[in-house]
Amino acid sequence: MAKVKTLYTCRLCGYSAPKWLGRCPECLEWESLVEERSVRTQGKALIRMGSADSLPVDITETKGGLAEEDRVKTGTGEFDRVLGGGMVKGSAILVGGDPGIGKSTLLLQSLGAFAGRGHSVLYVTGEESVAQIRLRAERLGVVNKGLKVWAETSVERIADKVEELRPEVVVFDSVQTFYSDTVEAAPGSVAQVREISCRLISVAKSLNIPIFLVGHVTKDGNIAGPKILEHMVDTVLYFEGESGHIYRVLRAVKNRFGSVMEIGVFEMKTEGLVEVENPSEVFLAERPEGASGSSVVASLEGTRTVLVEIQALVAPALFGVPRRTVVGVDYNKVLLLAAILEKKAGITLASHDIFVKVSGGMKIDEPASDLAIIAALSSNFMDKAVSAGTVIFGEVGLAGEIRGVTQPEARLKEAAKLGFKRAILPRGNLKGISSKAVGIKLIDVSTVKEALDVFFK
Repeated sequence: MAKVKTLYTCRLCGYSAPKWLGRCPECLEWESLVEERSVRTQGKALIRMGSADSLPVDITETKGGLAEEDRVKTGTGEFDRVLGGGMVKGSAILVGGDPGIGKSTLLLQSLGAFAGRGHSVLYVTGEESVAQIRLRAERLGVVNKGLKVWAETSVERIADKVEELRPEVVVFDSVQTFYSDTVEAAPGSVAQVREISCRLISVAKSLNIPIFLVGHVTKDGNIAGPKILEHMVDTVLYFEGESGHIYRVLRAVKNRFGSVMEIGVFEMKTEGLVEVENPSEVFLAERPEGASGSSVVASLEGTRTVLVEIQALVAPALFGVPRRTVVGVDYNKVLLLAAILEKKAGITLASHDIFVKVSGGMKIDEPASDLAIIAALSSNFMDKAVSAGTVIFGEVGLAGEIRGVTQPEARLKEAAKLGFKRAILPRGNLKGISSKAVGIKLIDVSTVKEALDVFFK
């Protein structure tokens, strides 16, 4: 009889201990260890990358790079962009996001349309019935012949059926609902998620087909289950958005076959998700003219330049401790920039409440947004609007200097395309760029004090 082993495993990082601990020694989180009773009936490895007779080879004799035929395009441009140009055969892709954000809708809509072009897709669900999937497919308009739907939770049965059908793509929705007979633990537990992920990834590698794993997220926004799950898969995608906004952003945080800086933008409508080919135009559509506390930054997301509005509100604090509320950019960055404004430009914000927000539900984490945040804060503090038709980008140092950023020409061309007349940029980025070439007036600055002199002219 197989031996039952009891361990206490951290839900966040996967650390295991023979007894319960109040705090995980690995990730230092409190009360994250849960009891796991596991029974392993097979001692062989779960993931096998090569055949039984495979041998080491010299790297000079191997094939390099991804050929065009190794990628399979879904046909949804924004989805393919984030994947790095399409699905890679044999890859495992993990898709996470908040409940109700549209993960299942995105996959069913994209791969349902993919099946309608003569391909075979297997959609395995552990959360909904086949009838419910059919209703959603009718709403999305993807009731196509090549799309097979199966409500099943046993990973052993699923693996056998996938090997029998050999579809071109498989979706598992969601990974926390499946279970393995070889593990004596509840579905969704750390041991079960780790076991079934190994099994499903093994299927993808052995049959050379791409698979999608839908993952739940915790209240902190991380994918639920052991952290090893994100290490095992080839690509990790997060579907982001706010309940009050109709726009959704698909972002890659790990991609072995493409850039992790790419984003895809979708608009949620009654008939499903609609691709937004020009996000800059959408994010700036409702920007108020002549309002103080508003600036536009040219942000680089992978190979795409996105223009977004940064808004700031600075008001005298009514209580003893001023409030600092930030949405869409790093909280500590705003505190740092407010301190630079006070020290280097004489704008005293210590006794004021500060609110900073990126419009449209976007999140910006690149240094190029520093100067635009400075512009929005100073604009609202002085109650002066930044000059119309101005785009701003640049990194701000602790000494008050403005540092150059990457790919300034691409940012300027995107701004000119949307009708902006002038750009405030770091002096270090001016070399080799002319106003005539990019079609926009260039104003270079080297310090925060210089920038304050040109924001409102």
